[in-house]
Formats: sequence, structure tokens, C-alpha cells
Amino acid sequence: MSGTSLSAARILLIIGGGVAAYKALDLIRRLRERGAKVRVIMTRAAKQFVTPLSAASLSSEKVYDDLFSLTDEAEMGHIELSRAADLLVVAPATADLIARMANGLADDLATTALLATDKKTLLAPAMNLRMWLHPATQRNVATLQKDGALFVGPTEGEMACGEFGPGRMAEPLDIVAAVEAALAEPTTLPLPPVARAPRDEKPLAGTHVLITSGPTHEPIDPVRFIANRSSGRQGHAIAAAAAAAGARVTLVSGPVAIPDPPGVAAIHVESAREMLEAVEKALPADIFVAAAAVADWRVAEIGANKLKKGSSGGPSLKLVENPDILASVAQSPSRRPAVVVGFAAETENVLAHARDKLLKKKCDLIVANDVGEGTGVFGGRTNLVHLVSKDGVESWPSLDKSEVAARLVERLAAMRDAAK
Repeated sequence: MSGTSLSAARILLIIGGGVAAYKALDLIRRLRERGAKVRVIMTRAAKQFVTPLSAASLSSEKVYDDLFSLTDEAEMGHIELSRAADLLVVAPATADLIARMANGLADDLATTALLATDKKTLLAPAMNLRMWLHPATQRNVATLQKDGALFVGPTEGEMACGEFGPGRMAEPLDIVAAVEAALAEPTTLPLPPVARAPRDEKPLAGTHVLITSGPTHEPIDPVRFIANRSSGRQGHAIAAAAAAAGARVTLVSGPVAIPDPPGVAAIHVESAREMLEAVEKALPADIFVAAAAVADWRVAEIGANKLKKGSSGGPSLKLVENPDILASVAQSPSRRPAVVVGFAAETENVLAHARDKLLKKKCDLIVANDVGEGTGVFGGRTNLVHLVSKDGVESWPSLDKSEVAARLVERLAAMRDAAK
């Protein structure tokens, strides 16, 4: 993510009173290093966990906490604070803050600013799992989502109280990604809460889902090849989730070190051209998910023998473009599936590149993620994705790849139904 990705963005950060308030300090730092200007409002309870001096030092701005400050309120400070921002972020958003927001209460500076704003609001919930799963909290979250509030998290994990489950505040970098998504589009779709309604057991019954996964290996000579670090874990997880949802699944996999998911028809290939041929043979399909990290280039002439070192230095390799599998399927005049999904693995300007890919390839959805150094996405078990469509951007928190797959399959079933 570039250091200027939020350049000149004005963020009003409201820090609620919870143990996760310490993460808000790191969030300020992360936003500032990306060029954002951050103003902070702290609730009275928040000051029991972090100090105003810490927040002021990191934001280089005065910290606000008093609704009845004679200096600030002489200029209608709660109005100015909320209107001058491009986005309001509540982190941590405690059960109490969520309840007061949902019911329109304005009994301190934080809730007054939230009620007075005409800007988007992004909440990062943090609370005990029983509080998060309580019907009252879920009802309040649903009310705020209906009103247009955006959510990032909560995630699952161990709590300060010793329990394990949903309720942990999203990590600062996850919140930064959600901030970027919220500012990137006029309308950004909110995250569904972790506690979801019971899903249809077989929402993809009678559906043929065609999925590509893993890397491709483009030979240089009989020994060497061009490749990337894709493990195939995410694509294989999607195949497994689609099969569990009742779909007939064809998985076209590049070279990976993981087993084929149960219940799928797996086709193993090496190169991009082999993958395209296998995909074309597997069509028609109702849904196509291009999760494979296909090599963009191959060598024009493959060496018949192993290339040897010489006194003149390394060999000069002429590269040519590989076929574009996603575009070929999405733009097929006669065999295009009803739903076509691509992946965008990027190291910078993730959302901008994903939107460009959505338009250029003419697909219905792009699942974008940051695979830059230090993210651990390639080969790892977790993923942080953004769903980019013509309707906007939806950012999910960092999740296990199997949970990403399960959520994506739910979305695919809904998209297929809408396309009928």
C-alpha cells in the first residue's frame, strides 16, 4: 500500500471505551503515515484505557472530549468536527456506543458528532462475544446498516476475558483498508455481521461451477520455469465450499502441493495455455471463478536442452504474453457463464487496479487482495479481500481462507439467482 494512498483524507476517529482502545493508537499512526489528517474524539470511558496525550501526540492534533467546552462549543464544535471530516471512524465501537448510535442518543461529544454528521461512518466493533451475539446488539447493528453505516469486523479470536469467538476488533491495517474502500466509492456496501442467519444448506444445487486455482509454470528449458508464489489454498477452498453448497465443481489446478478437495472433478495442468484449453473444454458453466495466479508471460522459444552458463553472462529471454483466461471466458459471445469472477492480487493501489480489471475484463466481480511483501497471503492460511463490482466495494476483515470461500460462495449463489 503506498504511503500516499489516503493523502489529504480527513478522518474523525472516535475512540470508544474498551480494552481494544490501544489499537486505536496504532490506527492513528497507520492513517497518518498514509497521508491522512486525523482528529480524535475520546469518550470518557476511552480515557480509562488510553490517554488523550497519547492520541494527541500521534495525531498532532488536539483531542476532543468535552461536549460543553466553552471554547469549542462557542463555534458549534460538534457540528464542525463531524462536517469537516471526509469519514467518521468509530474504533473501538463498543456495544454501548452501537446501542446509543442505533437509537439516536446524543449525550456526549462522540454521540452528538455522530448524530450531527452528514458523512459516512465506519464502525469497528469490539466487545465480549456474548455481547456481540446478543439479539439486542445484532438488532442495533442491523439498524445502523440499514441507515448506511459501514462495518469492518469483528473478527474471531481470544478475548481479554479469556473467552474465544467473534468480538475482537479488526486489526489496524484491516481498518485502514476499509477506510480506503469507504472513501473510494460514493456507495460502499457494509460488511455483514459475523453472526449470520442460517444459510441454505445447498444454495448451489444444480449449478456447474468452474474454478481455476494455483500458479502456472511456464517452461524456459527442460529444467527451469517462470512461476509465482501462489499456493492454490484460496482457489481450492472455494472449490470445496462450492461442492459443499451442492454445486458440480470442475477445478482446473496449476502445480500445487495441496490435495484436491473432496467432491470435485480436478484437472491438473502446468502452463497458462494448458489451463485455457482445460477451461474451454469444461464449459459451459453457470459460474466461473478465475482464482488462479496465471503467469502473464512465457518465453517465446523454450530451450530444447538445459541452458548453460557462459562467458558472455546470462541468457537473454524473449517473453511473450500468455492468453488471458479471465477475459476469454468473460467476453465469450456464446459460452459466457452467468456469473464471472476474477481475482486481483496486487502489491499497490489495490482497489484502483481491481476496478480497472473489472472494466477491462468485463467480469461481474473482482476479489482483490494485497499480496505485497509481509502480507503472508501467498502460501498463508488467511486472506484480506475486497469485493469490487459495479455497485461499489465491500471490504472483509482478515479471515481464514476457508471462511473467505464460504462467504464468497454465498455471494455467488445470490449473484446467480439475480442473473436468472
